[in-house]
Amino acid sequence: MEKTFKDARSALDGLLFDGMTIMAGGFGLCGIPENLILAIRDSGVKNLTVISNNAGVDGFGLGMLLNTRKVKKMISSYVGENKEFERQYLSGELELEFNPQGTLAERCRAGGAGVPAFYTKTGVGTLIAEGKEHKVFNGETYIMETGLVADLSIVKAWKGDPQGNLVYRKTARNFNPMMATAGKTTVAEVEEIVELGSLDPDCIHTAGIFVQRLIQGEHEKRIEQRTVRQRETV
Repeated sequence: MEKTFKDARSALDGLLFDGMTIMAGGFGLCGIPENLILAIRDSGVKNLTVISNNAGVDGFGLGMLLNTRKVKKMISSYVGENKEFERQYLSGELELEFNPQGTLAERCRAGGAGVPAFYTKTGVGTLIAEGKEHKVFNGETYIMETGLVADLSIVKAWKGDPQGNLVYRKTARNFNPMMATAGKTTVAEVEEIVELGSLDPDCIHTAGIFVQRLIQGEHEKRIEQRTVRQRETV
């Protein structure tokens, strides 16, 4: 089965539809599938539910989908870097399902593992717990969280081979590996496609069985908030 496509647009061909749910990997602006996000923005698809740790920044990453009103609902953990997200949410234009960060990661992992729900202490006694099933184990109260599965997962890796085996680099391992398993279809973009057999099997983070399509893309190394120390004057 041929998994390698020439660009993001061709890799997404036939996969997008209005009202779908998309998981987008990455942590902040690190390890985000920026080429696939751009192709989704340009596709015309709308009313999306997007599952992502964060919402990008204004004009970059998932912020591009928010700016063009593609997103109906976000299932997220940290959204503090995006003023357009804030504006749409406070004005009632955007739905938000807020998750503690670890809970969101486990919901994605559970969905990929075929686990429909699990119990956690995180959020007990807070707004997060409202309307959720509570259960006592060994004298401690837990709330039930459901696993997440998406119509499409888009992830970004450092290296990949033609069979879709992926290796992530450092912080890009946040959310990408578990989201790659939780999509009905997974499309990955990588910095480099290497020859089949060149990846050490012990170093592969996502097995190719989880990846249906693959592209190589150019990536911009942005920093969300660049802070530097002032020079000392002599």
